Amino acid sequence: MTSTTTLSPKAKTAPAAKRVPQRTCVSCRATSAKRGLVRIVRKPEGAVVVDSSGKQNGRGAYLCARRSCWDDAIKKDRLARSLRATISQNERDALRRYAEGMEPA
Repeated sequence: MTSTTTLSPKAKTAPAAKRVPQRTCVSCRATSAKRGLVRIVRKPEGAVVVDSSGKQNGRGAYLCARRSCWDDAIKKDRLARSLRATISQNERDALRRYAEGMEPA
């Protein structure tokens, strides 16, 4: 007499959770989702600008959307070190103007 075993159907698994890219703020060193931070980029020609699309070519650095992080990153040259660039006074002023609309804390 032969024994027959029934195979159970393949167990269905829940779909894998989508991986959320993480980045670190160059000022406060807090890790957060990439979309929650603002990207600053040093373009190949050397200009330092805010990358609102997050896709511009060049070396990038991320900052929290808090004015205190922006002020510290600019004042203490953390942003310049991270981008490996010298940030001109005009570029610093443009970054400060961008940060004016953010929450102070």
